[in-house]
Amino acid sequence: MRSPTVMKAKSEALADRRRNKKPKRRGKNGGRISLHERRERILDMAGEFFAEYGLTAQTRALAEACGISQRLLYRCFPSKGALIQEVYRRDIAGPFNATWLARLEDRSRPVSERLNEFYREYYDTVLVRRWLRLFLYASLAEIDMAPTYIAEVIMRMLEVIVAEACAERGVEPPADPARRHELGWMLHGAVSHLAIRRHIYGNTNPTAVDEVLAMQVKLFLAGLAEALPARSRQGSQVVD
Repeated sequence: MRSPTVMKAKSEALADRRRNKKPKRRGKNGGRISLHERRERILDMAGEFFAEYGLTAQTRALAEACGISQRLLYRCFPSKGALIQEVYRRDIAGPFNATWLARLEDRSRPVSERLNEFYREYYDTVLVRRWLRLFLYASLAEIDMAPTYIAEVIMRMLEVIVAEACAERGVEPPADPARRHELGWMLHGAVSHLAIRRHIYGNTNPTAVDEVLAMQVKLFLAGLAEALPARSRQGSQVVD
């Protein structure tokens, strides 16, 4: 359990860092700002705060880090649960770019090229330290952030990855959705764990991320022919 003194010191450090990052803004009425702007400022801090201390951290400490009273925080968000839902919307689901799926389905390009491009962008945009810590803390707290993200985002992504890889490699994807998802997780899980090793575990392996991603994609595609039966219909083309 964290010492309250340590948490307060770290909260103050977060607040100082935030103040130094941005110039102070004033609302139209002198020093007063709108409720909307106040909410946005709280959300800016909440994502960083919960990523550092977990989603079970107290809102009183968050309010202190924001430089406001706990009462004002609850004027902006009726409950801690409502605040966490907004953090999910903005910090967990928000970074995902829906155009990635359309680009993954563009069969004018080799699937290996599409997968490498997608995972390079996903790694840089989504699988960053703050996102990973929030996601892991939410899972440990048994808050439904992770299951919701997996159901709403990851499952669709896995379906597209498996369908596109199997189509180009000339193999039949599993009929059972659960098996299709497990197949997709073999690649996605490897990429996610790479990010966890680099951003959470502090692994100092000097191998470039691009090189690791390329190896993961190549191994995934090469393994499809061993794991799955060939398509019965003619015309499938394998692209190396």
